[in-house]
Amino acid sequence: MALSFSASSYPLYVANNVNKHEKKPSVIRSPPSSSFALRSCSPPIKADHSINNSSEPQRICSQENTVGIIGGVSVLSTLIFLEKFVLWSSREERENIPFIVCSDPMVVKDAYKSSIAMSSASHELVSDSNDEEISAGLDRVRLVENLREKRMFLEGGGARCIVMPCHLSHAWYGEISQGCEQPFLHVAECVVKELKEARFRPLEVGSCVKVGVLASDATLVAGVYQEKLQDQGFEVVLPDKSTMENIINPAMISLKQKDMKGARNLLRIAIQVLLVKAVNTVIIASHDLQCLLPHDDPLVKKCIDPMDALARSAVRWAKSAKLHKRNLNSIPNY
Repeated sequence: MALSFSASSYPLYVANNVNKHEKKPSVIRSPPSSSFALRSCSPPIKADHSINNSSEPQRICSQENTVGIIGGVSVLSTLIFLEKFVLWSSREERENIPFIVCSDPMVVKDAYKSSIAMSSASHELVSDSNDEEISAGLDRVRLVENLREKRMFLEGGGARCIVMPCHLSHAWYGEISQGCEQPFLHVAECVVKELKEARFRPLEVGSCVKVGVLASDATLVAGVYQEKLQDQGFEVVLPDKSTMENIINPAMISLKQKDMKGARNLLRIAIQVLLVKAVNTVIIASHDLQCLLPHDDPLVKKCIDPMDALARSAVRWAKSAKLHKRNLNSIPNY
């Protein structure tokens, strides 16, 4: 299935409803702020630019295996995740899994401010005034409330499972998922599950399996992956201060300056720094860094893209939910 996106001045939420009786995806609108929509390109659909004034979510997917996707802080990262999701869902059979996507660019602004505050805390920057701390707190509250509203919107629209393809957003997973009535997959738990299934052996005698994590300051400070890994017996190896200051952060700067070659070389060095510490694999918990290495680079085999694990877990859930319903429907009534 081909995917495209369209920008508009109002948020557009689109469901990929694969019900055989419904050829076109359902489209609804709601006022908050600018957003993007995904839809099947065959046949092309013109979005209705009327605004639905109702604040109540409309159930637009009735299938038991509908997946709701809260877009990340980057539209591109959301699109990449959807490509992974569609790819994994159609590998074994030609039946796409129904999904609803909700993405709001205002989340980017709030998430950026919150990440700056978290990064500042990691560097122990102290302000002479409480104004910045109060502002950061308000940004965080607004961000969490925004993401929670997106989650509830997806639930009201018919999503029976929620995923959030964004590393940084998982810093507030507990608050966003509070009160959620449907399964809400945590990206780190999905990664840990696959690591356990891989049955790695320690590379050093007398040591446990080591897993490296490369990410931005904010994601590392939030501990999105560390706690989940440690709870399952893995030893987490993080880049030290020197690596962050001299390799990771300069790689991020090179990316912003569109120096792809420089950023790619720095990333290779960062991965090697962790590999010499006897890690079995390296989790690259950054959408920007993840896209740097070409697929045929030998280091790619040593690394994990958490969004692959999240997409596979969502697909497994959807297929399991559909099979469960099929089995229930096959039970005869006496």
